[in-house]
Amino acid sequence: MIPGGEILIDHGKKEPVYVTGMGVVNAIADSIPEFEHGLRNGHQGFRYLEGKKVNNVSIIGADINSFSFDNRMDYYGASASVPTAFIDRAGKTARRAPLTMKAALSCVLEAYCQAELFNRAISGDRIAIIVTGSNLTYSVREGYFDKFQKDPEYLTPQYALQFMDTDYIGTLSELFGIFGEGFTVGGASASGNAGIIKAWQLLQLGLADACVVVGALTELTNMELQGFYNIGAMGGRKYYCEPEKACRPFDEEHEGFLYGQASGCLILESGRSAEQRAVRPLAEILGGVINLDGNRSSNPSLAGEIKAMARTLETAGIKPEEVDYINAHGSSSPLGDDTELEAIKGVYKENISRIIINSTKGLTGHCLFSAGVVEAIAVILQMNSGFIHPNANLEKPSCHEFLFAGKIAVPASIRLAMSNSFGFGGINTSILIKGVR
Repeated sequence: MIPGGEILIDHGKKEPVYVTGMGVVNAIADSIPEFEHGLRNGHQGFRYLEGKKVNNVSIIGADINSFSFDNRMDYYGASASVPTAFIDRAGKTARRAPLTMKAALSCVLEAYCQAELFNRAISGDRIAIIVTGSNLTYSVREGYFDKFQKDPEYLTPQYALQFMDTDYIGTLSELFGIFGEGFTVGGASASGNAGIIKAWQLLQLGLADACVVVGALTELTNMELQGFYNIGAMGGRKYYCEPEKACRPFDEEHEGFLYGQASGCLILESGRSAEQRAVRPLAEILGGVINLDGNRSSNPSLAGEIKAMARTLETAGIKPEEVDYINAHGSSSPLGDDTELEAIKGVYKENISRIIINSTKGLTGHCLFSAGVVEAIAVILQMNSGFIHPNANLEKPSCHEFLFAGKIAVPASIRLAMSNSFGFGGINTSILIKGVR
């Protein structure tokens, strides 16, 4: 710091950090190829969620009801790149695991295969793991509660491990032979971006050659859903009879976020390691910034969002006019959407008329703890395949100054992209992703 509190930015040469593997499970896809297909075709995963209610009425959301862990293991079991012994161990581990763990395991396995980490291994001591999210066992606790009330002595001993978020670190590190650093990052809806940023920092410091970033599926119970509804954060009222129209980021009819389930995984790897292993990078992470508002509420902060985006550009040495595309936080909340647009205008100024903006949440729902990871994957897929996915239900933009994606996918050449995630409690994050093809 220098007098006056200004932060000195180091623009010196940094170690390139690449994405070499990705995996995903969400409401529109059980794999990376399916996700690209869903994005390109504007598929939405919204429906009335079985057993999920507020005020005793079913809610609209985007869950992973079609996901089958056994089917995914059968797929990988037929692959020559995955050892049979691993598939056997994974199956045993998942037998009694909660849905969140199964989804995470499926995503990490897909990312490992894409990064060729089974065939061109990195020493386990040089691999780190970060799981994004906190309080990941809401539904597990709920499932045990009634039985515990009747016969507390018969509570399964496994619960002593399962109720801690570190169970995800332990389970995944055991299965994949990861012995470097490991921790969870809790940043509400900004957790995914926070995990990517922390992984990037680990690699810059040389503390690992690769880092597995796992965006954990958020499996909420009706109590958490009712809480979100009671503070006015959830949508799905105006278009309750038309679930596919209820999520409307940046539209005049937006009224709140819709809950989405997803898990995602990114393998971040240092440039030196990727070169030594002769693997092809999918994208480069140029870095990112986390800053706080000093505010515990759910309200967004214009100053905080501007600061996150502006400092991300500055630390990466990137000018606003170099960015082609913004994957917005875009949760479909009136206050949140409008604040983000005002912040984007404050940072990008006259460039807002040429930078394409969309929100992946309009297709997948708001995936909460995993949102940043899932949306970074969406950015990379669009970047590498040369398209921009649609903005679902954007019929009457709340502001006409911006270049929003339309109702169908369009060809686009994306060299530099920003992805935003903002969380309750005044947590602001932005990351920059650069194409490598």
